[in-house]
Amino acid sequence: VVVSFERMSRIVAIDEAAMLAVVQPGVLNGDLKAAARERGLWYPPDPSSYAISTIGGNVATNAGGLCCVKYGVTADYVLGLEAVLADGTVLRTGGRSRKDVAGYDLTRLLVGSEGTLAMITEVTLRLRRRPPPSTTLVATFGSLEASGRAVAAIVRSVDASLLEIMDRTSIRAVEGFARLDLDTEAAAMLIAQSDAPGSAELTRMQEACEEAGATLVAATEDEGEGQMLLTARRLALTALQRLGTVLVDDVAVPLPLLPEMFRRIEVIVAESATRVGTVAHAGDGNLHPLVVFDRGDAAAEARAVAAFEAVMAQALELGGTITGEHGVGTLKRGFLERQLGAASLALHHRIKDAFDPAG
Repeated sequence: VVVSFERMSRIVAIDEAAMLAVVQPGVLNGDLKAAARERGLWYPPDPSSYAISTIGGNVATNAGGLCCVKYGVTADYVLGLEAVLADGTVLRTGGRSRKDVAGYDLTRLLVGSEGTLAMITEVTLRLRRRPPPSTTLVATFGSLEASGRAVAAIVRSVDASLLEIMDRTSIRAVEGFARLDLDTEAAAMLIAQSDAPGSAELTRMQEACEEAGATLVAATEDEGEGQMLLTARRLALTALQRLGTVLVDDVAVPLPLLPEMFRRIEVIVAESATRVGTVAHAGDGNLHPLVVFDRGDAAAEARAVAAFEAVMAQALELGGTITGEHGVGTLKRGFLERQLGAASLALHHRIKDAFDPAG
């Protein structure tokens, strides 16, 4: 059974005084951003698919995005929900208050539940004041590991508003697709932003990149140039999809181990003889290795699946997770118990039974 919320696409209200929005699940993330912007407000979560992804989908997967390193993910903005249970009961959780500890936090339980517990029909979201203009920094590196070391150093010292990494494969795919004059010889490109006043934060980010061995470091206050670099990052999946079928992995590791995870991904790529373009919300250790293969080639597909699963195994070995923001779905179900353990998974089943006894 597939339930479409496409027609439930109304922004019910934007309360400027309370700095919140009430929306139906079919509202596009980008449309909510635009409506908030008209009122001098901001909805921060910004998955790369913000122009086409819905708030309901974002809530179901607890979507993140490029600015979540400083401003948080979807769950950080959900104040309350209306949802329909399997028996038709309409459930309301949370509300319009910023603080609420009455009973169990059913709002947080439903956020990220991927539609397995209830159908979300309305969302109350916290908004923020619009941030000040950002300065954008771009740095290139001779290795992915070096870019990871730069990110780890930056996060230890400042609160960057954006920290994104693209590897050589994704850089070349985007350049071939969009002709943005990217450095296709770089092993990795770091795109960072600072919206802090003054220059101290930007200076520290530049120093961290140089100390990690960056081959180039440049900064711009020009909004157009900054948006061009963000466009390059957002186009990575689209560009790689032109080269074949893509398995989109989504793992996260503790930030100090980001360089090591990059190294292990490169080993997996070499050993599996697959094409993988890795992009990352690097500031919170969330990596997206994009495994490209020819669906008409059974051997290539088998290698791609093996690489996809090897990435998850390595993330778990480093104390990370099989999914940072995309969810488990069907592809990763086999790895869920490996991460959660039998006791936790059994409790998941009991929670599912409480919401939906018929399964």
